[in-house]
Amino acid sequence: MTSSTPTKGNSVALPIPKPEYPRPQLVRPDWLNLNGLWQFEIDHGDSGIDRGLRGRELDGQIVVPFAPESRASGVENTDFLHAVWYRRQVRIPEHWAGRDVLLHFGAVDHDATVWVNDIEVTRHRGGFSSFTATLAGIAIAGDEITIVVRARDTPTDAQARGKQSTWYKNTGCNYTRTTGIWQTVWLEPVAPAHIRSLNIVPQRADSSFLVTADVAHLADGLRLEATLTDDRGEVASASVAADDLAPHLTLAVPADRVRLWGPEDPHLYGLTVRLVSDEGVVDEVESYAGLRSVAISGNRILLNGEPVFQRLVLDQGYWPDTLMTSPDDAALLRDIQLSMAAGFNGARLHQKVFEERFYYHADRLGYLVWGEFGDWGVSGRGPEGDNQQPTASFIGQWLEVVTRDRSHPSIIGWCPLNETHQLLHDRVTQLDDVTEAMYLATKAADPTRPVIDASGYSHRVRGADVYDSHSYEQDPDAFRAQQSGLGDGRPYLNDHDGVPISYGYSGQPYFVSEYGGIWWNAARLAEEQEYSDDPHRDTSWGYGQRVDSLEAWHERFAGLTRVLLDDAGMFGYCYTQLTDTFQEENGIYDFDRNPKFDIERIRAVQIAPAAYESTADTSQVGEA
Repeated sequence: MTSSTPTKGNSVALPIPKPEYPRPQLVRPDWLNLNGLWQFEIDHGDSGIDRGLRGRELDGQIVVPFAPESRASGVENTDFLHAVWYRRQVRIPEHWAGRDVLLHFGAVDHDATVWVNDIEVTRHRGGFSSFTATLAGIAIAGDEITIVVRARDTPTDAQARGKQSTWYKNTGCNYTRTTGIWQTVWLEPVAPAHIRSLNIVPQRADSSFLVTADVAHLADGLRLEATLTDDRGEVASASVAADDLAPHLTLAVPADRVRLWGPEDPHLYGLTVRLVSDEGVVDEVESYAGLRSVAISGNRILLNGEPVFQRLVLDQGYWPDTLMTSPDDAALLRDIQLSMAAGFNGARLHQKVFEERFYYHADRLGYLVWGEFGDWGVSGRGPEGDNQQPTASFIGQWLEVVTRDRSHPSIIGWCPLNETHQLLHDRVTQLDDVTEAMYLATKAADPTRPVIDASGYSHRVRGADVYDSHSYEQDPDAFRAQQSGLGDGRPYLNDHDGVPISYGYSGQPYFVSEYGGIWWNAARLAEEQEYSDDPHRDTSWGYGQRVDSLEAWHERFAGLTRVLLDDAGMFGYCYTQLTDTFQEENGIYDFDRNPKFDIERIRAVQIAPAAYESTADTSQVGEA
């Protein structure tokens, strides 16, 4: 690996933020990390092209990959930033001679245009998905290049923004905005014919892996080779002619080398994949794979053929100084460790697409996660009954996400939408079209995992793989009564003042994918005791009647959680939330990741046996 070391002024060297290789399932040894100081300028009127920003030095600096709204960026401007510009000069290493150069962006929010040496090399829409530009024909090894990036991010357009506030201030469960580059930027040399991506599909039934390569610029005579390894050495190898657009091969694991991936034993095999010609290796990448299956049987989700109760926590993925970007790689790992210490075995990664290294750590630790899209940002677009209007670009952005992350064994389900809320009536709306398209696109891109059409509220795909609800009922007895109908095929469904917003339940696996949200901030205990429905609440808050002591908090948490653990038809739950996030102070830990409660006591509640794991199939309606 090669690291770039920018300097501030003429003398002070700065460390490279986030120096780790950002794509752990497609690793090459040669690369150049472009994180660090870039020139930067805010373009309030989005008039930068007319004012010549593309071709001149910019008037400020920023520390990439931290967003300009964050303290870590050195800018910390939390106003609306309609457009921002970045500029950086870098020399392509001499030893990359003979290879093409790729320019990678982990994520740029929201609409990005990239120029290299004043030539546009790519445009990309979407703040959560990764993208790449090729510099072939523009620059070669030894050249000094100038990279210019413009990112547009308006607060009023319908776009996937997740939890980013469209008001000036943080309000409710909406937080400080993220504009521009917020994940690692890097250069990488490749042969003209090279592996763009891998799709690694574990097949537990016959103990094998199906490996498919997306190959750029296929040439005659190439072969695809793969080798699987464990701590005893080579496990399996295979080779096929790379003579179609998606060459694939199967790696069969011998019976004596089979180890299934799961929470108790998150075993990962090493994987090396090569493109080979008669002259030798053309391209080689290092990866890894976990052998496991996810299946649906009646109303149960099975991991490796067994019912594993999913004790999930809602993870917003924000940090005080860096917002949606993790401060460093250790912070990603620490959040998983904090979650597991409290007795959770996984998470809903909520309203954002996490950095890929998060999934790497989840893979290593056996942490179960649901991949989600940051779809909020399209409400209030029309009259009641047509008030949510996600755009067609949601589908393309989400496909980029699924394609990038589908080989991670820790991801056990997909959730393209969250809390869509629109009344059912006799007309097909834009929300209906996009919901079904995102669901079908997910199933087409990855048929190996369950998909929920929308977490909570408006279920618009009949017979979707999974059904759920959100409930912030705070009284355990009332919560038990509310959830009591699942065994009879009548689970709790979200509605809108008694009016249906979803197609009915049809016997799928069911869970309460948001509950709890119990407020606790001892310093503000004497303030307003009742949760406010004011959507602009911008001070400390949580859901429902506030508890008045730590003991009351623990009793409520235990009471609510036991309702779900005791329900044999419930395959899991998701507690809101892992950490406080700005004004939303209902976390197990505070925003700085300090424990707010007795973590061992929370863990003891959660690791109690779940009825779901000890009973036969409880399906009432039939297989979903």
